[in-house]
Amino acid sequence: MRITVSGLPGSGTTSLARHVAEMLHTGMISAGEVFRQMAQEYGMDLAAFGKRAESDPSFDRLIDERQREIALAHDDIVVEGRLSGWFVREADLKIWLLAPTECRVARIQTRDTIGDPETAARMTREREACEAQRYQSYYGINIDDLSPYHLVLNSEHWSVEELGAFVSTAVGIIRQRARTGQAESPGS
Repeated sequence: MRITVSGLPGSGTTSLARHVAEMLHTGMISAGEVFRQMAQEYGMDLAAFGKRAESDPSFDRLIDERQREIALAHDDIVVEGRLSGWFVREADLKIWLLAPTECRVARIQTRDTIGDPETAARMTREREACEAQRYQSYYGINIDDLSPYHLVLNSEHWSVEELGAFVSTAVGIIRQRARTGQAESPGS
């Protein structure tokens, strides 16, 4: 089963993707992993590769395409990345994690050891605006459009294990439908 986990920075996508991969005993690929692999392939450190990617749109496209290729090469994989729900159209389950900005900023501040909340908030707003502009410019994707996703979960209110329980339920339903030949939901 292919599962994508997407969301804005600080929403918990990496934590949930790892948990789901462990829960289902399957592999996982993240956009960050692909970024690191490609930096190594180009013989660059992460900072240099990041600067090059910022100035050359083809790097974003290469990273996104590489992640898609890896996902399609596996029948069972969890794919984590901001656009994975858009790019892995064949995924059986596409998840979007959301959380209020304040919650995400607090997580980012802690995770990235940013000294003060104002700096973390400014950096988060700038990153999100930059990414939203690139996604729209490169692919015509509005990051606020959640229509590709099957399951939207608020990670502020649920632990990773609790989110995993929702995902486990969804996976069980998808597998049951596959066994009985039911391709779509009863209301479709």
